[in-house]
Amino acid sequence: MSAPAQGRPSYAAVLRLPYARRTFGAALLGRLSYGMLALSVMLAVTRATGSYAVAGTIMALFGATSVFLSPVRAALVDRHGPRPALLPMALLYAGLLGALAAASWRPGAPAFLLGAIAAAAGAATPPLGPSMRAIWRELTDDRLLLQRAFSLDGVAEEMLLISGPLLVGALVQIAPPAAGVVVSALLVGVGTFAFVMSPAVRDVRPTAVAKAAARSEARLQGARALLTPVVVAAGVGLALGAMDLLVLAFATERHHGDDVVAWVLAALSAGSAVGGLLNGAICWHTGARGRLPLLAVGLGLALAAAGLAPGVGALTVAVACAGFFVAPALTTAYLLADEVAPPERRTQAGAWVNTAVNAGISGGTATAGLLAARLPLGACFALAGGVTVLAALACAVGKPKTADLSLGEGSPISQEPALSEESPAPFAAPPGSPSTRPKSPAAHAPESPPQP
Repeated sequence: MSAPAQGRPSYAAVLRLPYARRTFGAALLGRLSYGMLALSVMLAVTRATGSYAVAGTIMALFGATSVFLSPVRAALVDRHGPRPALLPMALLYAGLLGALAAASWRPGAPAFLLGAIAAAAGAATPPLGPSMRAIWRELTDDRLLLQRAFSLDGVAEEMLLISGPLLVGALVQIAPPAAGVVVSALLVGVGTFAFVMSPAVRDVRPTAVAKAAARSEARLQGARALLTPVVVAAGVGLALGAMDLLVLAFATERHHGDDVVAWVLAALSAGSAVGGLLNGAICWHTGARGRLPLLAVGLGLALAAAGLAPGVGALTVAVACAGFFVAPALTTAYLLADEVAPPERRTQAGAWVNTAVNAGISGGTATAGLLAARLPLGACFALAGGVTVLAALACAVGKPKTADLSLGEGSPISQEPALSEESPAPFAAPPGSPSTRPKSPAAHAPESPPQP
């Protein structure tokens, strides 16, 4: 790990950590696959079956197995280490995507076959995001650098989700839609291989305390400590899912085209990126547990205010303001999960937050669709924002005593002191790895980006 940085470190200082650029770049390459895949599969399956309903069902199957089995896959990474766990997952996942591309390359593919392959591929999705966040903790134990690393990771993920569909749009101009699925398979295969071969990851081994921490009491404490970041992340996801559908309903009600919807949602992403970068640059005096509910409340209130917009211009401003809280809230949720989890379960803790966000998005979209058909849009915006606020307030009032930590403090679950040179990282690395070799001056040089 790097020594604590002096003064206020910049994002450049994060990228100057030993092996950070190589490791982070490889993770981004693999995670770009996830930004491209949804649209690629939708287009390929629609062309193969001629049915939007079938395409939607197949994507739902893929999403269900990918999201809800994410903690299981992350637990395998914690238990066996990133290299032994991620490589087989990536090979299986890429192979299944290749099979899906072959089956959907031409019209006439059986829907049952496509659904079975998609569900299997979702179950094998490598947890590159949670794994990268665990490696950030391996690279530095300085709380300010870690905050900036998580913020950079979150904003990069946001950008990948925006750029992925744009790449698919360019690709389908010269190739069949199934080619996008093939490119996604190649990206995740190459990216995962480069990630696990990075010196920061290659020799990492799971910590020896994993067996001792497997007691049922420790698991119960861990579940309680994770309740706050998971519940708030679900509330943020619900707000995002509802916002997407309600913006579409707003534009349709006022007879605007789909291009208007795209611009409004682009404002959401832009606000999120700006908020994420600012959040990482601020030296907070309040711990992650204190900040998280406040950020979620800000998101909920901005979403509720969007329902009062008289036109598209005002709606765009309100949505951008809501987006300003999205990346900071999610980054803080990941930070809090990292704080309260025992070192041997940090990848799994991040995966639970990720699962909560995605489940919230799905639930928010479905619920907003039902409400929009029965209530005025202003009331729908207010209800969606209100639920997010209530989730945040409930966690702020009922925070568990076992996890009342600020960034950088030790986890009471494992009864360890704050991370230091002697305290264990998410994984125990052998001598000569980046965690144990002498510190480079560049690792904590003064001043001088993010991920899905």
